Amino acid sequence: MELPHNIRAAVDQALEGVPLADLRAASECLSARYRSETRDGRAHLSDDVAARAYLAVRMPATYAAIRASLGAVAERLPDFAPRNLLDAGAGPGTALFAARDCWPGLSAATLIESSPAIRDWGERLSATLAPVSVEWRTADLAAAAPAQASFDLVIMAYVLDELMPDARGRAIDRLWQATGGLLVVVEPGTPAGWTRILAVRERLIETGAHLIAPCPHALACPLQAPDWCHFSRRVARSRMHRLIKTADVPWEDEKYIYIAASRDPAPAPAARVIAPVQVKGGTVSLKLCEQTGLARRLILSRRDGERFREARRLAWGDCAKEHVIIPSDSAVSDL
Repeated sequence: MELPHNIRAAVDQALEGVPLADLRAASECLSARYRSETRDGRAHLSDDVAARAYLAVRMPATYAAIRASLGAVAERLPDFAPRNLLDAGAGPGTALFAARDCWPGLSAATLIESSPAIRDWGERLSATLAPVSVEWRTADLAAAAPAQASFDLVIMAYVLDELMPDARGRAIDRLWQATGGLLVVVEPGTPAGWTRILAVRERLIETGAHLIAPCPHALACPLQAPDWCHFSRRVARSRMHRLIKTADVPWEDEKYIYIAASRDPAPAPAARVIAPVQVKGGTVSLKLCEQTGLARRLILSRRDGERFREARRLAWGDCAKEHVIIPSDSAVSDL
């Protein structure tokens, strides 16, 4: 997956004239802060060089994770067509670009971002999306959203880990109050990110929200540590990205986890594939989270006919149809 062409061209232009050594140093500093989940009162993107390094090495991956999450939502809600967006912790506008790519009818967006350095670049990049009306705000995420439900789509992506634990619940509550249609929260696909998403999931269920994706049910999550739920998206690296990261491989895999909740109910899928599909010889193995609330390993063989052929076409993160996962005489085991 890649950034949209116009955004990718604008990012390339933003990197012109910046010494590679400066970008590399800023990238390493950002990576260290993200990995350690540093919360010291300073913004991760505190200056212009850090912001440009983010555009080069993190924006493509976060775009891919958000776009994949929204794609899963669009599959579940084919008639959902948001006209406006609230993005809390917008960075350079990544969620806006992903949402507009998923739903071209999106015509207005309110973006909240506290870092002046990355907001400056976000304003420049979002200007390429005309005629979308874009308003940028600086506000406290825990108290930034309007009290009434006024946005069709609300997104908070890669932000919860930057908030103090006692502020996360308040932020989610305010964002849900601002949600007229759908709320999507995306986090890194780490055990810690999954734990944060579980807390959001529980909070949303308590408010009466309807889970859309990835969960096929609102029961207790069947996975237990050290296992955790997450997904992955392959991201193309630009030449500058590879130079900054001193990487030879032209791609990277971004692991992420998300939760999407709606004001309105939707039919739940029979199951979702929650691990890479394993195809070996004449068998295909699926790790599934099912509508029943159970997580199972299903193994199909060629003798399962069309079920086997459909299972081979599934990918990590896809919904599985009921006739594919019916155990019959196939091998099934609880995880």
